[in-house]
Amino acid sequence: MPVPTYRILASFIPVQAALMAAFVLFAIKPTRHPVLSSPKADRVVISKSQHTLALYAHGAVLHTYHVSLGRDAGAKHFAGDHKTPEGHYTVDAKNPHSRFHLALHLSYPNASDVSFASNQHRMPGADVEIHGLLPFVALVGSLHRTVDWTDGCIAVTNNEIDEIDRLTPIGTPVEINP
Repeated sequence: MPVPTYRILASFIPVQAALMAAFVLFAIKPTRHPVLSSPKADRVVISKSQHTLALYAHGAVLHTYHVSLGRDAGAKHFAGDHKTPEGHYTVDAKNPHSRFHLALHLSYPNASDVSFASNQHRMPGADVEIHGLLPFVALVGSLHRTVDWTDGCIAVTNNEIDEIDRLTPIGTPVEINP
């Protein structure tokens, strides 16, 4: 007995639907959206009087952090004076193995700092960094900011230095204001 036409057509509908779906999937390319990442900082500004560090990108503030500074007030001039410098520097190195969790080294002393110290027959010092916390200090977290405790560096929490490190490339200008 011959197979009715409606049964033949019914048997082809699932095959046709599958072929049509495959055609649509391969013929239409999905729109790819670029993965958006945080912009990198192109400038760091530290305000000693406000105890803040701000990351900038294209003139806009990306993030602002509260910081601890050198334990003595004023601008750094000499080795061992426990003061945070003031002036224009750059991030010239990164230390992922710092005893302070992580550190961004600054280009202190600059030519002006060297000249001033030399005229006083003194050494200007070195190793000024933006850094995280020592392991035993990390337990207090943001409470470290209640007192200036560094030897002239700029300190933030470990989570903050992780973010600052990720957003701040080597070569980024750093301005430290009174």
